[in-house]
Amino acid sequence: MKWDQIRNQYPERWVLVEALSAYSMNHKRNIEEMSVIAGYTNPKEAWSSYKNLHLLEPTRELYVFYTGNDYIEVIEQPFTGIRGLQ
Repeated sequence: MKWDQIRNQYPERWVLVEALSAYSMNHKRNIEEMSVIAGYTNPKEAWSSYKNLHLLEPTRELYVFYTGNDYIEVIEQPFTGIRGLQ
């Protein structure tokens, strides 16, 4: 789905989505197609679902967006920290 379609189907909601088609340009992630995993009225529930799903499947490209926004913007930032041993 495109962002406009998601906004129409889930008005004024928080959505957990997976990017199906995306590319990077100028330190921004451009998401062309995405799939809605779930819609939420509470942002905390959306982020909780994101965290749980990301732990189970860390290779999936997941995002939480608010459909009240006209457009989405994902800015890429390089990881410069230290990750703990697992």
